[in-house]
Amino acid sequence: MYISAIILGLLGSFHCVGMCGPIAFILPVDKQHLGKRSLQIGLYHTGRLLAYGIIGLVFGLLGKSFYLFGMQQYLSIVVGAMMILFVVVPAQTLNKYNFSKPLYRFIGKIKSALGKELKKKSPDTFLSIGFLNGFLPCGLVYMAVFGAIATGDLLTGSLYMVLFGLGTIPLMTTAIYMGNFLNGKIRQHIRKAIPVFVVIIGMLFILRGLGLGIKYISPAPVHPQITSEIECH
Repeated sequence: MYISAIILGLLGSFHCVGMCGPIAFILPVDKQHLGKRSLQIGLYHTGRLLAYGIIGLVFGLLGKSFYLFGMQQYLSIVVGAMMILFVVVPAQTLNKYNFSKPLYRFIGKIKSALGKELKKKSPDTFLSIGFLNGFLPCGLVYMAVFGAIATGDLLTGSLYMVLFGLGTIPLMTTAIYMGNFLNGKIRQHIRKAIPVFVVIIGMLFILRGLGLGIKYISPAPVHPQITSEIECH
């Protein structure tokens, strides 16, 4: 499961460069001093990881509620099916059911705060920019959120999201240093590859939920044994 988070982050980072790339390109980093610039970029990524960790905690708590009701196996199947559904169903169909609409006001406030932070150059600016950036809506983040829910635990859900964030760091860092370095054809091939890997990860979640007894992939569910002892006097 943790490997799926890193893979999703690595592949998702190509999508992130397209979605969050403009923010990365205009980060007010110090272009004269390499050490200072590296620290600023490190703070930016730390802010993003912190945001992802908080998101993982919240949705891990949601998954925990399913786990307490003994529904973790079913939850894993549902999460895998949702990942595949979001890839297979045409975007036009999904757009009819705008799931982000209730969050528009919240997202608007984040964008406004992000715009103000991008104009600053104080030491805490990059941490704030990264933190706010982490809460912006993104399809790949939604996929990672599904994974966090499937963990069925607060800390594990948080760790899942942090690992996803770590997977995005290499390419996002390259984007900050080198700017728009991917040409149109490469981006097109990557965009075609991302849905395939999302489907594969979704299938892995379904296999995990089925509990087929396959080591590491689909371990058999463990049912606690309830024993009772009656003492006779």
